Amino acid sequence: MSTNSNTAWRPAHVTNRQIKFATILCFLAWAFAVYDFILFGTLLPELGRELGLNEAEQATMVTWMSVGAVGMGLIAGPVVDKFGRKAGLAFTTAGAGIASALTALGGIVPVAVLVAIRSLSGLGLSEQGVNGAYLSELYGASDDPRIKKRQGFIYSLVQGGWPIGAILAAALTAVLLPVIGWAGCFVFAAIPSLIVAALARKLRESPQFESIQKIRKLQKTGRHADAEDLSAALGIEEHETRSTLADVFRGRSLRTTLALGLGHILNYFPVQVFSVLGTTVLVSVHNVSFTNSLAILLMSNVIAYLGYLTHGFFGDKFGRRNVIAFGWITGGIVFTAMIFGPSDFWTVVALYSLGTFFLIGPYSCVLFFVGESYDTRIRGRGATFVAAVGPIGAILSSALAATLLSGGGNWATAAFLFGAIPCVLSGVAVLFSRKHQHVADPVHIPAVAGGAPADESAH
Repeated sequence: MSTNSNTAWRPAHVTNRQIKFATILCFLAWAFAVYDFILFGTLLPELGRELGLNEAEQATMVTWMSVGAVGMGLIAGPVVDKFGRKAGLAFTTAGAGIASALTALGGIVPVAVLVAIRSLSGLGLSEQGVNGAYLSELYGASDDPRIKKRQGFIYSLVQGGWPIGAILAAALTAVLLPVIGWAGCFVFAAIPSLIVAALARKLRESPQFESIQKIRKLQKTGRHADAEDLSAALGIEEHETRSTLADVFRGRSLRTTLALGLGHILNYFPVQVFSVLGTTVLVSVHNVSFTNSLAILLMSNVIAYLGYLTHGFFGDKFGRRNVIAFGWITGGIVFTAMIFGPSDFWTVVALYSLGTFFLIGPYSCVLFFVGESYDTRIRGRGATFVAAVGPIGAILSSALAATLLSGGGNWATAAFLFGAIPCVLSGVAVLFSRKHQHVADPVHIPAVAGGAPADESAH
């Protein structure tokens, strides 16, 4: 029954302590998801020997794993939009932990089963999409002007979990592999992810999801008039509490999905070529020794972290869309100079590091910007969709590079065509998205006459 009241229900205010806890936990969730991802790549030669697979067979196995990971990553979106942001974070982080633990069985299960197991890692990779959706809402509902002003920079600290996770994987593998073996390394990697997933129960749910959840409960219990009043008070159309994946391809969301989805796919081309296959490119193009190439990659992870902080800071000042586009376009140009420039060691180091700065750094803006770009009801689906489709670019770049190389081409040409050029194009694609986005703040919307009753029994 609806009442004419000057006070409508509102979600509780978000405290700085809740924001701090959520930020730290999201950082850890992402760092350990990356830990699992990088650990598998690091230990692939060991696992391949155990399975009796040659390099070509290992590459084929990884390709199918990547395809499976894309499919699993798409599952996270419906979980986030139906059950909540904290449930989504627990689901994706637990997925990374389970993938790590089960990978320890890789030596005794068929390759097809291992492919299915590693497909679960797609949940871990989609965790960054959950972070972007969740934290954009949480920061948007804060009443602290310092957080409002620097939310992109704060999120850059979270996204910085990538180089931290990568360094952890490399360092701990070097220490643990001789002691507990490759299977033990995967079991060890599962523990922190599962702990973080359990701690997610203590997170504050985002006020935006709480609002939609409140309206859904009113509708479900037959209080349709109250649901209408609350929807009007919060500026939410009743149909905006229901969603499907198809909704990310409708209305205003279509432009966002096409621009950011295509930009992310294109950018995974250079991520695959210059990050995942970085040692191969450096050794093949400039005859850098393998040992020196590993040192360059380690240095580039440090540079990448600085890139996160820098792009997060400037994203708050000049708009995330513009900063992402500038970074990726510049990164493509710098990598082109690195490919065709002199093979002097320090020149290669400088250009590779600078290219990595502009390639990886904008990711501190990307996932947060994606979260801002969708309505609350489909924010989880939109953010995890964009995060999940990115690896399609990695699959395509590997396949195209392999085709060119098998036809007599060289790595310089492959890196330019399937790394540097797509990097520039990814920045151009992002420019087609909307420039400025705004996350609704149901906590601070002024109450209006005729709002829903203050009774929170349905909450």
